[in-house]
Amino acid sequence: MTDYGQELTFGAFVTPAARPPLRAVELAVHAEDAGLDLVTFQDHPYQPSFHDTWTLLSFVAARTRRIRLSGNVLNLPLRPPAVLARAAASLDRLSGGRLELGLGAGGFWDAIEAMGGRRLTPGQSIQAVEEAIAIIRGVWAVDEPGGVRVDGEFHQAHGAKRGPAPAHPIGIWIGAYKPRLLRLAGRLGDGWLPSLSYLPDGPESLAELNKYVDEGAEAAGRAPAEITRFLNIAGQFTPNGGGLLVGPPEQWAEELADLALSYGTSGFILATDDPDTMSRFAQEVAPRVRELVAVERAG
Repeated sequence: MTDYGQELTFGAFVTPAARPPLRAVELAVHAEDAGLDLVTFQDHPYQPSFHDTWTLLSFVAARTRRIRLSGNVLNLPLRPPAVLARAAASLDRLSGGRLELGLGAGGFWDAIEAMGGRRLTPGQSIQAVEEAIAIIRGVWAVDEPGGVRVDGEFHQAHGAKRGPAPAHPIGIWIGAYKPRLLRLAGRLGDGWLPSLSYLPDGPESLAELNKYVDEGAEAAGRAPAEITRFLNIAGQFTPNGGGLLVGPPEQWAEELADLALSYGTSGFILATDDPDTMSRFAQEVAPRVRELVAVERAG
């Protein structure tokens, strides 16, 4: 049993479909109205059927008032870190401190190369993430003297000016599945953001993967509980149970509460473009999960 004691967060993972143009925006507004805490969008800049995710995040920020926003996860090989840092700080300030920064090392390398990005090996892509985080945090560190200097192999900054500062401490959430990147998430990140569908053994995989995040945190002198554990999920509401997250809301709530208490997952992000499913998740599942977890923690 591993419960890191973190506050629970419930969000939506919305497809950034370009047609019809405002569909993804309307779903984000609905997520806020339904009571969710977070709305996120995948980032595939080479996909012509999708909006550019950063443009979409900016538009959604202007159309909403409360809900937090993040890429899930941003394609770092196609987004220069110094520019991304300044863009993130700007959007955070404009939105009243509602932006978080999900980062991915990249994966569809043929498409990335076609867009002008550099093809990297798995090891190189992890090193590139580490260099990028150093630059991003350096740009945000407005109280440090001098410019940002990072002499990386894949990302460099040669005295870049710092600022603006974000409106709040933006969380850097890292999408990761392999040990080296998981340890980096524990060492340098604020959150870990995997997808349940990519876990080889389902939820049971979280126990082993959490260990790598914890190892990275401890090696850096950090408490493992400092790293928020998110999880992208998918499911279907049905009258009767039919497997994990296939069943009535009470079943969903019990299963998600178990994930929180057994594996330390505190952020559940539902992949759906259906407003009714989104509403049920926000209004019938989320409150019950919070109740179940609070009772266990109090006992």
